[in-house]
Amino acid sequence: MIRKILVANRGEIAVRVMRSCREMGIQSVAVFSEADRTARHVLYADEACLIGPAASKESYLDIEKIIRAAKEHQADAIHPGYGFLSENAGFARRCKEENIIFIGPAAETMEAMGDKISARKRMIAAGVPVVPGTQQPLQDAAEALRICKEIGFPVMLKASMGGGGKGMRLIHKEEEVEEAYNSARSESLSSFGDDTVYLEKFVEEPHHIEFQILGDNHGNVIQLCERECSVQRRNQKIVEESPSPFITSELRMNMGEKAVAAAKAVNYSGAGTIEFLVDKHRNFYFLEMNTRLQVEHPITEEVLGVDLVKEQIRVANNEQLHIRQEDIVQRGHAIECRICAEDTDAGFMPSPGVIRQLTEPNGIGVRVDSYVYEGYEIPVYYDPMIGKLIVWATTRQYAIERMRRVLHEYKITGLKTNISYLRRIMDSSDFVKGKYDTSFIEKHAEQLQHPVETGGTETENIAMIAAYIDYLMNLEENSSGTAADGRPISRWREFGLQKGVLRI
Repeated sequence: MIRKILVANRGEIAVRVMRSCREMGIQSVAVFSEADRTARHVLYADEACLIGPAASKESYLDIEKIIRAAKEHQADAIHPGYGFLSENAGFARRCKEENIIFIGPAAETMEAMGDKISARKRMIAAGVPVVPGTQQPLQDAAEALRICKEIGFPVMLKASMGGGGKGMRLIHKEEEVEEAYNSARSESLSSFGDDTVYLEKFVEEPHHIEFQILGDNHGNVIQLCERECSVQRRNQKIVEESPSPFITSELRMNMGEKAVAAAKAVNYSGAGTIEFLVDKHRNFYFLEMNTRLQVEHPITEEVLGVDLVKEQIRVANNEQLHIRQEDIVQRGHAIECRICAEDTDAGFMPSPGVIRQLTEPNGIGVRVDSYVYEGYEIPVYYDPMIGKLIVWATTRQYAIERMRRVLHEYKITGLKTNISYLRRIMDSSDFVKGKYDTSFIEKHAEQLQHPVETGGTETENIAMIAAYIDYLMNLEENSSGTAADGRPISRWREFGLQKGVLRI
């Protein structure tokens, strides 16, 4: 029986896991680097353990330090979250050697699906459609060029051990092959310690659709429907929604069945994701499997009413799935926006700094998975994601309207964020109509980056600042009017009061 869990992660996912632990009456242990001494996950946990300097490789990626912390604090299990060691088979194996439960699939499953070439072979054997491409690692640039000609351009060059968009290169013509081959190998080696690459036919105008799956140690596997993840920048997801506005009920059923077949092919246990590419004719192909909890898992939780972290813990406790496939019914619509500390006007460069003011939105159907607070300094050492903003509503239209509202309510000062950029996505007619694919950001780059100034929000912001300054400077001498309590009042101050800026 699991009574204490060490969360081998940081940021919003660490807090999110700990919240489910607390609801289940399970104690949580936080690990932290020198840079995270004041982080929320450290403050929230029942116990905390310093594991090293700021650099990830000396703290959150150091397997032995984490194992040692788990033993010192007598943790029964380790939850890896996402990123860091979450898909590291060696870490899962070390946990097993130390009789610590790893909340995730077996090391053998990770190895089978982590190697994308191996995964393709397994999917073909399981009857899951795959994108045409190589079955073996590429040996050199000359072989890559020959296969490109056979498959036909465009093609996608991919790192076999890749993820997060790293080690990927889109090739349109022969002249690009050699440079793409060399740079993809180099990036893959530096990111994953492996320079193996392979080729796939590039699916034009694709949708990135993923299916959440859940399996136990008793051979049971179910699918928990899909997420539309096609709003991407450089292969990194920005906005996700569920259900997908693109796929049909028939396609959903077919893809769900293939997702279950894919998971059963590797004896999958725990929460995971089967990712597909779906072309404009609604033909779908296996892309990859993520053997962990996804960043975007909250939208699945919102439309299904399922706590995926709790399900992970129950499976790790060797319980059978208590959810049946026939119980899975999507209700309403959910959208997630990733809130990042980044400068959208400077190539989306990370924007670390101290949060001076923070106002998080709330209301019906609003969820904020975050870890920051006023006065907290976003460190330079880790991913710049501040948190995730999730909304739920009865229809997609209402969900978009709700997301617009909460993005306007979300206020962060002291550093730059992508909130305004996300607002513009919500206002895009193609997004509103659900007529978009993975090229959405590229196609609308100008509109999203440099919108036509309508005088709305910017004008209001300037007016609010002016209202406050005017009030301070003219408090005693302004004679344009008098408030009920005898204080002077101007029209600028009146405007400020209406906008909720002045509380005096």
